[in-house]
Amino acid sequence: MGKNKLTDSILSPSGKRQILLVSLLALLAGGTSIFYSKNLIARRQTEPAITLKQAPKSKITKVSALGRLEPEGESIKLSASPDLGGAKVDKLLVKEGEIVHKDQTIAILDGYQRQKAQITSAKQDVEIAKANLAVVKAGAKQGEIAAQQADIGKLEAQLAGEKSRFKYKIDELRAELLGQINTQQATISRLKAQLGNAQREYHRYQQLAQEAVISDSNLDQVRLKLDTNQEALAEAQANYSRTKQTLTHQIEETQAIGIQTFNTLKKQIDQAKETLTQIKEVRPVDVQKAQAQLDKAQADYTKAKEDLNKSTIKAPFTAQILKIYRHPGEGITQSDGVVELGQTDKMLVVAEVYESDINQIKPSQRAIIKSENGSFKGALKGNVTEVGYKVGKKDVLSTDPAADVDVRVVEVKIKLNPEDSKKVNRLTNSKVTAEIITSVK
Repeated sequence: MGKNKLTDSILSPSGKRQILLVSLLALLAGGTSIFYSKNLIARRQTEPAITLKQAPKSKITKVSALGRLEPEGESIKLSASPDLGGAKVDKLLVKEGEIVHKDQTIAILDGYQRQKAQITSAKQDVEIAKANLAVVKAGAKQGEIAAQQADIGKLEAQLAGEKSRFKYKIDELRAELLGQINTQQATISRLKAQLGNAQREYHRYQQLAQEAVISDSNLDQVRLKLDTNQEALAEAQANYSRTKQTLTHQIEETQAIGIQTFNTLKKQIDQAKETLTQIKEVRPVDVQKAQAQLDKAQADYTKAKEDLNKSTIKAPFTAQILKIYRHPGEGITQSDGVVELGQTDKMLVVAEVYESDINQIKPSQRAIIKSENGSFKGALKGNVTEVGYKVGKKDVLSTDPAADVDVRVVEVKIKLNPEDSKKVNRLTNSKVTAEIITSVK
């Protein structure tokens, strides 16, 4: 009976369902076991055998590095020419973020107006030199020849007049000298006669005094008269010498001045005659000289234009103004310059790859770029375009205090995809992290 109950229970609808469920579970377990066994056999056939002596090497699939965003052509600072020491900004014509085109004027320096005036002057010199060359090539005009001949005649007449004037003056001085000499000599002769009379009278009175005929006072009066005549003669002789010397010196000085005047006028006449010869003759050397003057004037004009160009700062290529360092009135330094600009329409990442990892980096490898400090959202994509050749120190420092700041790195340039480049064209020098895909498992 028990057996019948068991049979009835199995044959009941609920029993049948239990038997079916158990059968399905057994079938599923058997299939899974067979599938796992087949996969295990296949993996053992494809994977290399692992021995106890050699452990499997792990493949590096990516290299991470810190980096910074830069325009593709790198950002540059525009400054004044080094030979314009102490230059200042006079006018600033751009704003930060503005797009400038090639040769567009960015700033005008304080020497601009002065250089413009020099260009005007240099241009006028060129025109004058051109006109002078044309005159030389055309030869002299009859009017110029006649004018030069008139100048020569005027100088010759002046020379003749000067000769007459100096001759008259010298003759006048000589006549005066002769008159003075005659007058002084007559005076001296008269004084000598008076002195002789006084001497004879003194000797007579001296004898009378010895004979006591006259008193000593009478003798003293005669002696005083003798002394007076001697002094008058000496003074007259001195005046004669002084007058003769003075007038002789005046004559000699006048003659010297006359000779100098004559020589000067003769030189002027000779030069005027040479000029007349040059005017009459068009010589090749004159043409060469005029041409050289024109060449120099044109060179000065070219230099003036170059100097004017130096007094303005222009964009070397189409780019965006990233930073303004100097405003109107401020002096310019070579270190900062006036503005910084870059071609932000094409951005790239300069990643600093560890020296130990650089051998895994090759051009065309894909890279994923993320912001280090949240300056942009999401991830950017790009490809390695250039691997540097120089090992140096890190420029981009990590926020990790345990990071090695003295580690040696190589710069790797990663060009961003065009659509990603537009997202970060305002983030030059922003810190980023780069993951460069070196292999795919």
